[in-house]
Amino acid sequence: MWWRLPRAKFVGQKGTGNKKALRRIVKTGPPPGILAYVGKQPIGWCALAPREDYVVLANSHVLKPVDDKPVWSVTCFFIAKAFRRRGVSVALLKAAVAFARKHGAKILEGYPVAHPAGKFPDIFFWPGRPGIFLNAGFSEVARRSPTRPIMRKVL
Repeated sequence: MWWRLPRAKFVGQKGTGNKKALRRIVKTGPPPGILAYVGKQPIGWCALAPREDYVVLANSHVLKPVDDKPVWSVTCFFIAKAFRRRGVSVALLKAAVAFARKHGAKILEGYPVAHPAGKFPDIFFWPGRPGIFLNAGFSEVARRSPTRPIMRKVL
């Protein structure tokens, strides 16, 4: 919900309120993302939707639109700690490409964090790292901040 709500609303309904809001989206559709499983155990998450579903992107100077083309956005990954650094993020992103294409997207964007490895705990890389996007066939199309490239893949 971090990307979908104005900051004040996100903070105001922190915790239970945001969980309820996400459950409403899941129930009413379209799906707000995709899950990765090992057997029946969910181990990863990738949030994606049309860019206009993400209010925070509309208000960001760093992540403002590159052009006027309609895009879908990948905004968030979560990988269970025991499964990190095993290629789950890349697999999820490749599945996100297929999901977006199936739902009519022509362009998929991501907004990874480009900090040097080891300087920050993994938890700060929830938007992904540039290498994940490069490994899934994305290219950098803009960078308005040293640490926040905009990566894009034409579908």
